[in-house]
This record gives sequence, C-alpha cells and structure tokens, in this order.
Amino acid sequence: MKKTFKKLIATGLALSTVAVMTAQTAFASEGIDTSVVNEAWGLPTFVYGGGLNDAQIGETADLLGIDDMENVADVSVTGEDLQNYLGTGSGNTASMISSVLVQRENEGEGVNVINETPENITQITEEQYTNAAITAGVEDVTIMVASIRPVTGESALTGIYKAFDVNGEDLDQDRMEVAQEELETTNEIAQENADEDEFDTNRFDQAIVEIKQQLADLRERQDELATREEIEQIINDALANNELQNVISQDQIDRLLAFFERYQQTGAIDSAQVRQQLEQLSGNLRDRFGDAWQQAEDSGLLDQIGNFFRQIWEAITGLFN
Repeated sequence: MKKTFKKLIATGLALSTVAVMTAQTAFASEGIDTSVVNEAWGLPTFVYGGGLNDAQIGETADLLGIDDMENVADVSVTGEDLQNYLGTGSGNTASMISSVLVQRENEGEGVNVINETPENITQITEEQYTNAAITAGVEDVTIMVASIRPVTGESALTGIYKAFDVNGEDLDQDRMEVAQEELETTNEIAQENADEDEFDTNRFDQAIVEIKQQLADLRERQDELATREEIEQIINDALANNELQNVISQDQIDRLLAFFERYQQTGAIDSAQVRQQLEQLSGNLRDRFGDAWQQAEDSGLLDQIGNFFRQIWEAITGLFN
C-alpha cells in the first residue's frame, strides 16, 4: 500500500508539472531579439537600475537575454529620473534595482510586457505594468523586466519612461504621474486580496481595462467627463462583470474611485492610441488563461489530474480499512 501511495504521489507531481508546462508554453512570448535594429529607435534600449554595480549590470543583462552589449543602447535610471518624470520620490538611486529592455515595435503591435524574473518581481503583474504604461502614453513596444534580487519593481516603470526619453519620444508629465498612481493603487489592492480564494489578479487587471474603456465611451457619448456617481457605477459594473463584486471592499472601491477621477482628467481619456492599446491588452487578457486551460483540457491532462486525485483519496481511505 505504501508503494502504491508513493507511486500515486509521483504520478500526480508529474501530471501537475506537465500541466504547468503546458500553461507556460501557451503564455510564452518571443521577447526581444537584440540582433535586430528597429528603424525608429535603432538598437533596443537597456535601462538598468542606477543602484547596480558593474557586475550586477552584467548579471541583469544576462537575465534579459542580452548576449552582446554592443547590440543594445544602455543607460541607467536614477533617483533624479524618478523625480523628473514623476515629480515624486526620494531620489535615492541606490534603491533602484529593477531594469528593463525596451524595443519599439510596428504600429498596431500594442504594449507587451514580459517579466523575466517573476521570483524577484512578485507583486506587480505584467498586465499592471502594461496598463500603467498605456496610461502614460506608451504604445507599440515590447518591454522585458528583470531584477537580480527581490524588489517591488516600481522603478522599472521609470526605466520605460527613460527609454522613450533617450529615443526622443516625450511622454506627458501628468499622465506619467497618474500611471505611477495607477500602478501603486492596483498593486496595493491586489496584494490586499492575494489570500482571498475568490480573487483573481487577471480578472482584476481586466476590470481596470474595462473601467478605462467605459469612461472613454461615456466621454465620447456625452462630450463631458463622468460624474463621481457614474464612475462608481462603472467600477461596480466592471467588478461584477469579472466576478469580483464580493471580493473588492468598499474602501478599495473608494481608492479606485479617487484614482479614476484623476485618470479621466488626463489626455488618456480621449486618446485613440490608448483605446487601441487597451483593446489589444483586453484581448490578450481574455486569451491568456483561456487558451492554456483549453489546451490542457483538449490534451486530456485535466481528466488525468482528476483521476489522480480520486485515486489518491481511495489510497488514503484504503489505509484505514
């Protein structure tokens, strides 16, 4: 019986591993080919945290798949940049560790963020980065994010702005500040609900996209900004649409309300580029987990995993019979 039990455990672990690998394959992204020169920007831009020493910069470059530093334009992001772009922060360069590799893409490609070190940037999701970057006016880029050690990852957003700046593309100051507020607000709410069984980060990210889209639609229809009451209704509808109405607290809704009141005061609210980037992000969010789960189901993995748990239960009850 013990041998049977151990065999079932081993089988279950193997099935789980295959299921995870199947999901990861479905989510895989090509990343950035540093041997390709973009006509608009030239070389991909490597923006490394100013708190890194030379050895750590090299380690970070390896994490981002940079084989030859001659194939990228490189620049540091500092505490001064944080203050310049966001009008806030302590200006402490030593604390800036997370780094990015940014490549301009063709029009219509959208914003694609890839977290190369999820073990070190665990709080901020790729979609939260994407959502905030779109708010700031970033469009049609691939962004790879990495850190050599555990960090919040917030300085990576400043690195994205620095990449645009050094390539001669100015982003709106107010929108960059609001994007930072968005990243902080959504991340805080996600972390506060991380242990809730009914909370799903991807559904929350999708809800944020839908709120932005509904605010833009309302602005276009009535040629004026939404009232506080209308914003709250839009928030509640988006949460319900993503099955989060029983998870997000009223205090958290109030924080979202305060943020979106400021958000709709920026140029993002009636930007055609923002609409396009959000639509692409929304499609990616819907496809990301649905396709992976369907792939596992089609392959029979889910049935095998279900059978495994039934067998494990029978083995456990058999020990006491």
